[in-house]
Amino acid sequence: MEISLIFRIAAVGILVTILCQVLRHSGREEYSYLLSLAALILVLSWIVPYIYSLFEMVQTLFSL
Repeated sequence: MEISLIFRIAAVGILVTILCQVLRHSGREEYSYLLSLAALILVLSWIVPYIYSLFEMVQTLFSL
């Protein structure tokens, strides 16, 4: 796993936290929820290839 991926995930987390707090204090909780959901989908789209390669390595390790 690349270290830049970890930094990108951390940056998205910090940015989303700040934006969600701003949206909640302005009374737009539904937008805050949608922003959190969009950030989760974005981060999962970055991580899925690594999870797939992990499962492939485990499969070849146990020769299933």
